[in-house]
Amino acid sequence: MANKIVREIIHAKGIDIGIYTKDFENEYISLTDIAKYRNDNDPRFVIQNWMRNRNTVEFLAVWEELHNPDFNRVQFEAVRSEAGLNRFVMTPTKWIEQTNAIGIVSKAGRYGGGTYAHSDIAMAFATWISPEFQLYIMKDYRRLKQDENSRFSLDWNLNRALSKVNYRIHTDAVKENLIPPELTPEQIAYAYASEADLLNVEK
Repeated sequence: MANKIVREIIHAKGIDIGIYTKDFENEYISLTDIAKYRNDNDPRFVIQNWMRNRNTVEFLAVWEELHNPDFNRVQFEAVRSEAGLNRFVMTPTKWIEQTNAIGIVSKAGRYGGGTYAHSDIAMAFATWISPEFQLYIMKDYRRLKQDENSRFSLDWNLNRALSKVNYRIHTDAVKENLIPPELTPEQIAYAYASEADLLNVEK
């Protein structure tokens, strides 16, 4: 069963930038929203201009090779041979289809649609647009990660406390309802120790 998609918004210089994750380890940030810093009316052209650059294509390929065992290296070589030429055109959808890429995702739909990229790639794109803008994005992205870590820490501590309470309830219930009253404290302690030894052996 696929993990549930969790969506968030980060903010940079008055621009709302969509971000989503399925595992809280790999975030995908909206390139479409980042590109609005340069062209609010049609940000897709900003993304396409970035992807026409030979350095961009090579950077994307290195990222895929590090993270994607199914990356189509043969097809990438064909793309690289054209990159940088005046006639070369590259779009997110074309890149995904030709190279089986996973670092960039193209989503359809009015809400949540657009081009997203793994945070590594999104930050490189933001730096290409404006190093200053990238720093603003990074600042709020760090704030989001700190908030997530605080929530996870709170959840972990809460689960730990509940586990301790449940353990106490279970052991008290065993003592009060399952242990015969004629057993001595030494016999009870021996029974618990034997159970622990048995569990260790099983492990």
